[in-house]
Amino acid sequence: MSGSAKGPSVLIAGSGFGGIGTAIELKRAGFTGFTILESAGEPGGVWRDNTYPGAACDIPSPLYSFSFEPNPRWPKRFSHQPDILAYLRGVIAKYGLEPHIRYHAEVTGAAFDEARGLWRVETKAGDTYEATVFVSAVGQLSRPVLPDIPGRDTFGGDAFHSARWDHDVELDGKRVAVVGTGASAVQFVPELRKRARHVTVFQRTPPYVLAKSDPSYRKWQHWLFEHLPATQLLGRLRIFLLAEYATYAMTRHPVLAKMFELRTAQLRRRHIKDPRLRAKLTPDYPLGCKRILFTNDYLPALAQPNVDVETRRIAAITGTGLRLADGTEIGADVIVYGTGFAATDFLGGIDVRGLGGRSLRDAWAGGARAYLGITVPGFPNLFCVYGPNTNLGAGSIIYMIERQARYIRQAVERLARPGVSYLDVRPEVEEAYDREVQRRLGRSVWSACTSWYRQADGRVTTNWPGLVTEYDRRTRWLDPADFRVA
Repeated sequence: MSGSAKGPSVLIAGSGFGGIGTAIELKRAGFTGFTILESAGEPGGVWRDNTYPGAACDIPSPLYSFSFEPNPRWPKRFSHQPDILAYLRGVIAKYGLEPHIRYHAEVTGAAFDEARGLWRVETKAGDTYEATVFVSAVGQLSRPVLPDIPGRDTFGGDAFHSARWDHDVELDGKRVAVVGTGASAVQFVPELRKRARHVTVFQRTPPYVLAKSDPSYRKWQHWLFEHLPATQLLGRLRIFLLAEYATYAMTRHPVLAKMFELRTAQLRRRHIKDPRLRAKLTPDYPLGCKRILFTNDYLPALAQPNVDVETRRIAAITGTGLRLADGTEIGADVIVYGTGFAATDFLGGIDVRGLGGRSLRDAWAGGARAYLGITVPGFPNLFCVYGPNTNLGAGSIIYMIERQARYIRQAVERLARPGVSYLDVRPEVEEAYDREVQRRLGRSVWSACTSWYRQADGRVTTNWPGLVTEYDRRTRWLDPADFRVA
């Protein structure tokens, strides 16, 4: 790739919401010299990969969509995976992005050539691309993690991660073991138990569960959203404000979260009559410390006679099942791992080299960090989408993605000026920002327990410590004084 009259050249890794949102922001500003490198054979990111039964978003669709591209035809308030993927494909088609996408182009390495002011990006297939700007939009929840349990490879039945669901595996009448009780598990367990002879859910810590209002939209509502868009916008605003309130409770005034805790307790009493099972499902950590899960059918599913919740530690996996710490063995025909993702590995396996050949992995040895979650000192013209400390405990990540895309677009505008080769954020600017973010996170609920939000040393590398309106304000304008310009 090379620059053109229409702006500097840009390489974007990933064709999920982050990559597509960035590409649209650039194109709407008149920059067309961008290429999207996608590792798979079709776009969609996590909404392409997660096809497990019951897969859906836990943020209402009026908010979990691009603000500039509302969809008046969502089937339900909380849309399912096929509808979200269809929406994303429709956006790609509308904005003419398909010619910019290169499929089966998994990025494995990226190195900055200071003399030429270019990123040299290599793919697994052996292809090489060059561009002024490199944008990593691989996301936080795209690389599944399997648990490090002894004997995992000796299991004689079928086993797979929920994010790589094997639809060829026969589940009817089988004994299914589910390892993990996160956001995916609460969606697929109710579906599994309808088909399986028996489901054993292996739980390490119980999640907080809240009910969700999830009606199907009717024809008159679709008509209203289409002809009077303000009605859907009002719904989006209502969800937005509720998410901001929840964030405020988790980051500044945990006492406000008590009303949500009381609601979760009411749900447990309503759906779980067995006091021993209810005790197993009662969290012993503050609400919000781990991800809050929204579901209407998970608790009722756990109360069914063909479902057991097992809280004893798994010591090993055998050829026929799972052996617990006390020696008990629980037989299984199929194991489904709902064990999450490498959320703190923001590189996605990419070997990134900046000024002087310095490795980004080395720069992040103590934990991933970036100014505004977007840019890193010593790595000019490298920008992250959904990068360090930009995840949300409540609200829509699409909102954050749009702000990051806006900031990156301003960087590209700056690079389009004569005599500007690269932008490198000043170390002291990033350092001051990181100190502030970590200080604020230390007062948040996310520092109160072990979760995928935190590293082993306690550092929170995933979440944003404030309201999203604050993030909007702080990313609204790129300040050239924050950068070393060459």
